[in-house]
Amino acid sequence: MNARVPTGLYAITDSRLTPPERLTASVEAAIRGGATLVQYREKFAPMAERLTQARNLQSVCTAAGVPLLINDDIELARRVGAAGVHLGQSDGSAATARSLLGDGAIIGITCHADLAMAKAAMEAGANYLAFGRFFASSTKPDAPAATTDILAKAKRFGLPVTAIGGITTGNGELLIRAGADLLAVAGGLFGGSPEATEQNAKSFQRLFSSHHPTFSIPR
Repeated sequence: MNARVPTGLYAITDSRLTPPERLTASVEAAIRGGATLVQYREKFAPMAERLTQARNLQSVCTAAGVPLLINDDIELARRVGAAGVHLGQSDGSAATARSLLGDGAIIGITCHADLAMAKAAMEAGANYLAFGRFFASSTKPDAPAATTDILAKAKRFGLPVTAIGGITTGNGELLIRAGADLLAVAGGLFGGSPEATEQNAKSFQRLFSSHHPTFSIPR
């Protein structure tokens, strides 16, 4: 597939951290700070509200040249023209996403801590593989735990590797050194003022600049 997945900070929204009145400003701040990928994750809002929010974020991300992915909802991604979707193990198939969103769409798949899931995701046409949780997480408290060795092992599949779960600027270096190409972050990025979010994003960008072998600051 011809979708390009950037390396770097992967900003994940969460309505407890990015409520509707702060959502757009928070994502704009994350992008100013260096986020290279954004995921809109909203499980509970009515569809009309989700559609409005996703359209607003798509406008922000398009203007900045940063891909927007939609969590779990392939149809919402299609309706707003998002760059792709992130799918859990029970959230629809990569084949369905590809048929609706096209060859250029980015499709990421949650693999928890399971290399068999990763192999299946690769064979299904995923563009990146997501593993975690690596640390205690307020947004994914019940997710299975993963150890850092899986990041290096997953390199065999030839796809970008994403780490998720309790990631902060204090522990992100460990994951990048272990093989993460993307750090998917919610609580360690959002939750404060836009200014704080921007500074958090800049700190993650510095981690990638210092410790990822191929990362370069987007222009």
